Amino acid sequence: MAEIACEAGIGKGTVYKHFESKAEIMMRIMLDYERSTAANLQIGIQDTDNGNPGAVVKAYFESRLANPALDRLVQQLEIRLEEEPAVAEQMEQLLEIRRGSVANLSSMIEKLIGAGVLEDVPAHYHYLACWALAQGAVDVCFNRGLADQFDDKEGLLKFITNIGVTMGNRGQLRGTKDGQ
Repeated sequence: MAEIACEAGIGKGTVYKHFESKAEIMMRIMLDYERSTAANLQIGIQDTDNGNPGAVVKAYFESRLANPALDRLVQQLEIRLEEEPAVAEQMEQLLEIRRGSVANLSSMIEKLIGAGVLEDVPAHYHYLACWALAQGAVDVCFNRGLADQFDDKEGLLKFITNIGVTMGNRGQLRGTKDGQ
C-alpha cells in the first residue's frame, strides 16, 4: 500500500479510504483492464459492421498485446483471487464483462461466417484460437529461453497480430481466394 501511495503521490491513508484491502486494489486493476478490452472490442465490432472484417480481431490483439506485462499481471491476479471471498462480487463483475464480450464476439463471428469471410466452424473455435495465439504471444515476451530469438518485440507482436487477423479466413485456410 505504501508503494502505491508513493507512486500516486498521495498518503497511504488516502489509499485505505478507497480500498479496504490489497485484494480490492488488485480486483480494480483487473476490472479496469477487462473494461478497457471490452470497450476496444466494441469499437472493433462497430468497425467490422462498417465493412472492415478484421477490425474486431485486430482490436482484441491490440488490447492484449499493447502491454504484455499488464496482460500477464491480470492473468496472475485472476488466478490468485479467483477463490477470494472478499472480492467475490467484483470477480463476478469481471466474469460478466467477459461473458458480454464473448456474446458480442460470437454474434460478430456468426455474421462473418454467414458472409463467407470466416471458416464455417463453431464461433467459439475462432475466438478461442485468437485467445490461444494472444496467450502464446504474451508468454513468448517473458520466456527467458526465447528472449534471445528476437530483438524487436513490438515488431514480433505486430506480426502475431497480423496472423491473428487473417487466421480462420476462408481463403487463408485453403490457400485460395474463394475458399474452395
